[in-house]
Amino acid sequence: MANAEKTSSGSDIDEKKRKRKLSNRESARRSRLKKQKMMEDTIHEISTLERRIKEYSERCKVARRRLDSLESENAGLRSEKTWLSSYVRDLENMMATTSLTLTQSGGDEQEANADGDYLSKMATGQLFSRTTQALFYNYKQLPVQRMLDFDFLCGRETPSVAGIINPGSEGFQKLFFGQEEIAIPVHAGIEAACAAHPTADVFINFASFRRSVAAASSMAALKQPTIKVVAIIAEGVPESDTKQLIAYARANNKVVIGPATVGGIQAGAFKIGDTAGTIDNIIQCKLYRPGSVGFVSKSGGMSNEMYNTVARVTDGIYEGIAIGGDVFPGSTLSDHILRFNNIPQIKMMVVLGELGGRDEYSLVEALKQGKVNKPVVAWVSGTCARLFKSEVQFGHAGAKSGGEMESAQAKNQALMDAGAIVPTSFEALESAIKETFEKLVEEGKVSPIKEVTPPQIPEDLSSAIKSGKVRAPTHIISTISDDRGEEPCYAGVPMSSIIEQGLGVGDVISLLWFKRSLPRYCTKFIEICIMLCADHGPCVSGAHNTIVTARAGKDLVSSLVSGLLTIGPRFGGAIDDAARYFKDACDRNLTPYEFVEGMKKKGIRVPGIGHRIKSRDNRDKRVELLQKFARSNFPSVKYMEYAVTVESYTLSKANNLVLNVDGAIGSLFLDLLAGSGMFTKQEIDEIVQIGYLNGLFVLARSIGLIGHTFDQKRLKQPLYRHPWEDVLYTK
Repeated sequence: MANAEKTSSGSDIDEKKRKRKLSNRESARRSRLKKQKMMEDTIHEISTLERRIKEYSERCKVARRRLDSLESENAGLRSEKTWLSSYVRDLENMMATTSLTLTQSGGDEQEANADGDYLSKMATGQLFSRTTQALFYNYKQLPVQRMLDFDFLCGRETPSVAGIINPGSEGFQKLFFGQEEIAIPVHAGIEAACAAHPTADVFINFASFRRSVAAASSMAALKQPTIKVVAIIAEGVPESDTKQLIAYARANNKVVIGPATVGGIQAGAFKIGDTAGTIDNIIQCKLYRPGSVGFVSKSGGMSNEMYNTVARVTDGIYEGIAIGGDVFPGSTLSDHILRFNNIPQIKMMVVLGELGGRDEYSLVEALKQGKVNKPVVAWVSGTCARLFKSEVQFGHAGAKSGGEMESAQAKNQALMDAGAIVPTSFEALESAIKETFEKLVEEGKVSPIKEVTPPQIPEDLSSAIKSGKVRAPTHIISTISDDRGEEPCYAGVPMSSIIEQGLGVGDVISLLWFKRSLPRYCTKFIEICIMLCADHGPCVSGAHNTIVTARAGKDLVSSLVSGLLTIGPRFGGAIDDAARYFKDACDRNLTPYEFVEGMKKKGIRVPGIGHRIKSRDNRDKRVELLQKFARSNFPSVKYMEYAVTVESYTLSKANNLVLNVDGAIGSLFLDLLAGSGMFTKQEIDEIVQIGYLNGLFVLARSIGLIGHTFDQKRLKQPLYRHPWEDVLYTK
């Protein structure tokens, strides 16, 4: 009974344990499920948040782009507002200056009032004179030289280019002023150049169209108090930058010509860069002296053509300006016509516009308002645009067909209605100019201009040689290389051929030193000599000098040269002498005894024999390697064998009178030259006499000396000072 109770009690306990265990497992399972559910919920929530963040980020980017666009648009509008406000003020000022007349006369000496406001400056006339000087930005040799040639042609006493600005460079640039060479200062910056040349009031900008260069440099020039006129040659300057330049110039009483212009010219006085082209064209157009016609156009290329046209049918140009073909020119057609109207020497004006934009209409208004009282012959190019069904873009940024008001026909009609003389076609423009000028002559408004004979511009030597007009002796003769083609040639062998054939340094040496392609065993021997002679430790004189120099802080070239200067009869420079004496003795069939004793009687050491540390029992491994290669590859080693017999004799006198590396190379090179069959006896004698063989040691040892220089600098070795105990001080 008791046992049964115990058994029952034990079973209950086991059952309870089992149930507790199941309960624990269930609790653990439920806990895991709960945690898993929580984790899944968390992951889902994180995923949802990430999607929302991404969505918000995209919305933020769109909003930011929109904001940037609005800010950019607002900036453009503000800039345009500033420009338009300034332009309106200028127009108002122009109205107040219509009664202004010039009281000064004197032709080329007449100057514009630099202290007046912008439009007063434009209205009072001349921007340039015979004393005008310019600063030239971003040096270009041909435009500057053409300016100086024009100065000489006009009889100017001073060059029109006062200085050159080449960012990052300073010094002087040599150019010609007539027959004399002059040195024009080169400055690294605009501010420094303006300070050095305060009388230069024109800034000619030949910078590229890149925003960081053309626009920034032009603005920097405008901010200089001495600069009054800025000519911007570059095309493609952003319109926003141009507007800022225009606004600043007008607000500060300065004039901008361009962008995208060839420049301008005052006949007989001053020209900008390449304006009017070559000297021959300038002479043909009679631009070396002033005429009676003021000319303004958008196109620089057409201005050159028109200078010629005007010269044929009138007494020539007084001043010509190309305002540039961009949408927003720094100064307009009407700006310059109003200037011309107030220059007494100008009796009539010629205007060449083009379709696109409305610049010509400001001239129409000036004509209608009576602000221009001299004859104006005008033509707007682009009448052919109507032949095209869609909008047409011509060469300039501003030359594109648009609305009716911007068409060439509408502009020509408006100019004609305003009182300008407008021909029926471009072909009739020359006749219209001629008739207008002849009428002025008949009315006595144009006085005959006294013709002058311009001085002869000396032709550049290079141009004269190219045209075959002169012969000039050369100053250097070169037969080993030619770099005039697409690639350098070594002794007539193109560089690409050398690389494609897998040739080595020895082959290049054979071409540049011996002017022929030597057999491969010869070039291999040259390469072996270079490798064996590249270095001989830090204790030899050349390496010692290089090490001391490098430790003194000197540069690579100085350290190398200090070591090379030790090469001579006692160190590495005996190869030529060894070859010379061995060849002479061998060719004369002298016995070693006769050769050595003969040298002794002359008081001459036998070159190529003897060594400071090598001896009969401690042979120079380099000599053995050279001899082994030669015996295996050379057709003949006659001279080397002779040198060996001389060594045998000298060793009978002293243990260290061995054949050294100089003697080995010298004798073996004689065998190379003679055995190759590519050199005559005279050529071999010349090679030995000139000193080719020492050149081999110089080339080879340069490798080691450069290595010693790098080694000392890499180890940061201090300045070398020789120890006292290694010096014998005597009286």
